[in-house]
Amino acid sequence: MIVKRLILKKILKAGYLAEFNLVKREGVYEAALYLNGKHIAGPPLPCLLTSPKDDLTHWMGNHPTVGLTASEAERICAEVESENAVLRHRLKSGWDE
Repeated sequence: MIVKRLILKKILKAGYLAEFNLVKREGVYEAALYLNGKHIAGPPLPCLLTSPKDDLTHWMGNHPTVGLTASEAERICAEVESENAVLRHRLKSGWDE
């Protein structure tokens, strides 16, 4: 996994620093969650909460999970999709990355 850049950073109620980074893994871009600098395995994009709570509608991570607002989830998804669109264009055009 290669970290390209930081997408979003937030301080959690428990005091942890959550960073959502744009990473390249197996030839495609995805989002990766880091808590206090440690990678937390989980889905490559935010997932909908089955029972949204307050303004939290999405989650990332897997033990622990981090809640996200709709706008935070949209921002992460937009960044990942944008990078993958550029990558697809380069591959289609015959450019190497």
